[in-house]
Amino acid sequence: MTATTYEPPKMEFRKAWRALNALIADPEDTSQVFTIMRALTGKSFYKQYLKFRKNKMGAQVLEEKRNLIDTLVDREALKQYPEGTLGKAYIDFMIREGISAEGLAEISEDSYDEFEDKDMERYAFRTRDMHDLWHVVTGYGRDGLGEVCVVAFSYAQTKQLGFAAIALMGAYDFSRRFPGNRIFRAAWQAYRIGRKAEWFTGQDWEHLLTLPIEDVRKMLKVQTPDIYLEHDEVIANTRPEALAAAE
Repeated sequence: MTATTYEPPKMEFRKAWRALNALIADPEDTSQVFTIMRALTGKSFYKQYLKFRKNKMGAQVLEEKRNLIDTLVDREALKQYPEGTLGKAYIDFMIREGISAEGLAEISEDSYDEFEDKDMERYAFRTRDMHDLWHVVTGYGRDGLGEVCVVAFSYAQTKQLGFAAIALMGAYDFSRRFPGNRIFRAAWQAYRIGRKAEWFTGQDWEHLLTLPIEDVRKMLKVQTPDIYLEHDEVIANTRPEALAAAE
């Protein structure tokens, strides 16, 4: 499938619904996220790809045949970045959470098998690989509420319906589990932060890793997620280890 012959896939709402329920049952089953995204991608992926091609940095990435994962898997190099830089904050986050860029790539392997066009494939992989960078820059953690918020942010940035579905389903689930908290408000704020921020997909992440993280946030116009941050109890109780212990 090349860019000139690409036909947007049909929406598979039933498949997405099954995957959403599976994800709610096991929030650590990241493979369901990719199933949802693929089922609900529609025309949004191709529209974002064309936007990336027209973007100055996007065009440069494609011309230089850059692979973001090559930078993100080099942990020893990332550890050498000074304290306070995005690169150091990113590797500290990955080590603390016990996750890796290559792990995310392995989980999503079955979702990226239809691209004969190498530029489209490179774009798809790059958007996948920057997910945890978005966590670090936005300030949303890997707790359940943090994931809800980062996908709400991602929907604002990409208009991919799968992100909206995950955010709404997750917010509904957590609002039932933790009544009296401003779960939907936190997700709505994340969406608004995403609307106001610069377009993350078109950024030079390899360069941004070298900069102070606070400078990166200012450059990308990322506001503080204060509603999310006020939910200490929800954050603690929706951490991966807390959810696993509750099973």
